[in-house]
Amino acid sequence: MIATIGFIGIIAAAAVQVVYLFRKDDRRDPASPWLQAAAAAVFLGITVSRSLAIGFVALTSTYESLLFYSAFIMILAIGYRLQKKLHYSKVIAFGSTMGALVMAAIASSPLLPKEALPPIPALRSLWLVIHVALSFIGEAFFVISFVAALAFLLAKDDRRKIEFDRITYTAVAVGYPIFTAGALIFGAIWAEQAWGRWWSWDPKETWALITWLVYTLYLHVRLIMKKKDATASWIAVVGFLCTVFTFFGVNYLLPGLHSYG
Repeated sequence: MIATIGFIGIIAAAAVQVVYLFRKDDRRDPASPWLQAAAAAVFLGITVSRSLAIGFVALTSTYESLLFYSAFIMILAIGYRLQKKLHYSKVIAFGSTMGALVMAAIASSPLLPKEALPPIPALRSLWLVIHVALSFIGEAFFVISFVAALAFLLAKDDRRKIEFDRITYTAVAVGYPIFTAGALIFGAIWAEQAWGRWWSWDPKETWALITWLVYTLYLHVRLIMKKKDATASWIAVVGFLCTVFTFFGVNYLLPGLHSYG
């Protein structure tokens, strides 16, 4: 029931943003940041309460991970609104809110078990917590880059394209090192402690590496080749789709050592 309150908060934020999205002026809505903050607080509060209940940080199940992911997307959306260096786009703000809404909706699905259960011994590691938390924080930035890249591809005005390209690049540039640390470096450290080897070519490890390589290609195209056209944006879109498959597709289609979460 508490999670439902947060879910309703995101829906309300998205509804308010839609109204302002179709206004011709640049006035920002006054309510959605507060609704996003409230929903994020609810989700993080659930994480804290579940952690106290199981005696460990509650980031070891799909349900818990999605709540954390959704909360951090909203935190970034608020941060994007408050920052002054990048152009603020109501389209990107709304798209980010929808990203958080989709993750929260999946978390609320009756198909996902929601019991607060103590994790298995292999999951009771601080390295796992750092691995999961940083991975999702990095991917939250990739949500912003995905929305901005789509906006770039759909935009007709060159000035808007420049603005969307800069937002895409900034989001990837910040999210990339965080994702690298979480998904690859700390993931390898945890794997060595849990399974006795740094790398095992498990499906989730493999797809995390593929995701990292796609975003590495994006940065190469954007920084080294200095391409600011549709090529870079399409790579950013593919990169985000890889994150989606890494989390959902691998969990349900390619069972492996990560099948429990």
